[in-house]
Amino acid sequence: MSDNWNTRTRLVHSGTTRSQYNEVSEAIYLTQGFVYESAEQAEARFIESGPDEFIYARYGNPTVAMFERRIAALEGAEDAFATASGMAAVSGALMAMLRAGDHVVAARALFGSCLYVLEEILTRYGVEVTFVDGTDLAAWQAAIRPGTKAVFFETVANPTLEVIDIEAVSKIAHAVGATVVVDNVFATPVFSNAIAQGADVVIYSATKHIDGQGRALGGVIIATKDFIRGTVEPYMKHTGGSMSPFTAWIMLKGLETIDLRVRAQAASALAISEALQGHAKLNRAIYPGHPSHAQYDLVKRQMGKGGTVLSLDITGGQAAAFRFLNALKIVLISNNLGDAKSIITHPATTTHQRLSDTQRAALGITPGLVRLSVGIEDGEDLINDVMQALDAV
Repeated sequence: MSDNWNTRTRLVHSGTTRSQYNEVSEAIYLTQGFVYESAEQAEARFIESGPDEFIYARYGNPTVAMFERRIAALEGAEDAFATASGMAAVSGALMAMLRAGDHVVAARALFGSCLYVLEEILTRYGVEVTFVDGTDLAAWQAAIRPGTKAVFFETVANPTLEVIDIEAVSKIAHAVGATVVVDNVFATPVFSNAIAQGADVVIYSATKHIDGQGRALGGVIIATKDFIRGTVEPYMKHTGGSMSPFTAWIMLKGLETIDLRVRAQAASALAISEALQGHAKLNRAIYPGHPSHAQYDLVKRQMGKGGTVLSLDITGGQAAAFRFLNALKIVLISNNLGDAKSIITHPATTTHQRLSDTQRAALGITPGLVRLSVGIEDGEDLINDVMQALDAV
């Protein structure tokens, strides 16, 4: 791979290996195991495997390895480990590095399943977790202490779209030797360079923008070679959270077009946000790429663009929000995001329904809040659809 390649070229060609047939599209190696030429070769491979030597699909696979190399090249990282889902990546990265007695500081505004891992699973096994307001650097400074093992946050919070300063939090964490683990889904690998900004471990739910077409579950952990092969791989290969070869092939195909898709989605998201500012039926329209966003300057510096998701707080609470959702004609009601199709959900009754009213209120998840993931449909059609649905409210 040439170091001079730009992003779109890397997304099409990085990490590709070909069989003796020199296929154009990456091959799918649907095999659970691999044959050794001798007993001695089998013994040697179990001691140490080379970059193109494989033992068992749970440990590694040629198709999966291509996806790992390509996403690592995109992020400017040394290595990656592909997982069965985004939550397998989150739980795997954290569980692999933590043990009883360790201390973690995390942003309070997180996806419901991430909160469950931190609040219920890690604490069950003796890990101490402190939650802070992710946008408050003084809160991070006060919570991180000598001996803190890791910090964890979503670079753009789900679903309130608060943006956390990766560079500033990383400096605070690194001062005590803590590992910075970030969920970078909303920022996307197109608009964020979290490793260059200080993150040690970057996690994606590949189910979202990387696939981008609602076909498969997947995730990936991206970091140094030492962390991936020394910490993550031993945990993942024994607990069974690795990605399937067919899924890896889907994700490779998704990476080829992610730059084109995400930039088009972000342009439409900004146009919708601009059209909705000050709308009488909305308490607020939240979009990181609009100047009205509280961290707009940080967004421009850290991401350049505002991403593909906006949140709308509809006047009238849950009943009004449901009328709005039910009146949409193009936008689909579902709880995924990053899809080529525009998708909307009501977090208080879906993705964050497990939380108490008090917890949701503290996070800014009001009864009227809806999360809109903008697809690649015509932007004007989407604006018209949202406007006519607001009329129904």
